[in-house]
Amino acid sequence: MALFSQEALNPGVRKREVLGWAMYDFANSGYTTVVLTAVFGAYFVGEVAGGADWATFAWTAALAASSVIVMLTMPALGAYADLRAAKKPLLAWSTLGCVLTTAALAGVGPGDVAWALTAVLLSNVFFTYGESLIAAFLPELARQDSMGRVSGWGWSFGYFGGMLTLGLSLAYVIWAQGQGRPASQFVPVTMLITAGIYGVAALATFGLLRERALPQAESAGEAGIHASMARLRRTWHEARRFRDFTALLACAVAYQSGSSSRWRRSTPNRSCDSDRRRRCC
Repeated sequence: MALFSQEALNPGVRKREVLGWAMYDFANSGYTTVVLTAVFGAYFVGEVAGGADWATFAWTAALAASSVIVMLTMPALGAYADLRAAKKPLLAWSTLGCVLTTAALAGVGPGDVAWALTAVLLSNVFFTYGESLIAAFLPELARQDSMGRVSGWGWSFGYFGGMLTLGLSLAYVIWAQGQGRPASQFVPVTMLITAGIYGVAALATFGLLRERALPQAESAGEAGIHASMARLRRTWHEARRFRDFTALLACAVAYQSGSSSRWRRSTPNRSCDSDRRRRCC
């Protein structure tokens, strides 16, 4: 645990908690690496959609729709989490949702366009919820002047997790190709590998990370959906004064869509070539 400096942490925060927090980035990075970047995107375009001209647009539209859903719902979810001090339970539900919908991609075969797009949209929504919720723990763990350093620890763990998931997936792909198996058989297995690593590695987060926040209302009724929406309305009215913030949200949707639209029609074999493996951040 010498990796984590106690001086960067808030009083009372143990290094094991930071390890649990960083392990979540280790857990979920395989999703962006394998599902969104290296394997399933090309599989969808080349196999599921049969290389159709509209395939890349459909993939991009699904990811853009997921970003819009998160933009519209995450503020209310965040307000509820703050009022009820419920970041950890909500993180557990979003993690379970992403793991299950990623595993559901294992059932996608050629022609299952609707199934694939629905599962990708939902999995990306759950993934993004998890990213936002785990980030909300950072101010509880790190001193204000050390947030960048502690965040970097989680980011570095994420690269290890993404490379591990991708490495195991590609090892299986190479073996399956050597056995003469088609992409419709080996790509689904990589989805199960990704979902499995996500679920298992995230257990460290839930076992080590504490919920330090306290409910901000005296009763469950006062800290329910109504109170969350009231806080959201106040935040929205205040945010309207900051046009740059609105432009940032719009740019985020466009960027996420554009960064995922680079898929071209190609065979699934070529999608796994080493020179095309990149991590989606």
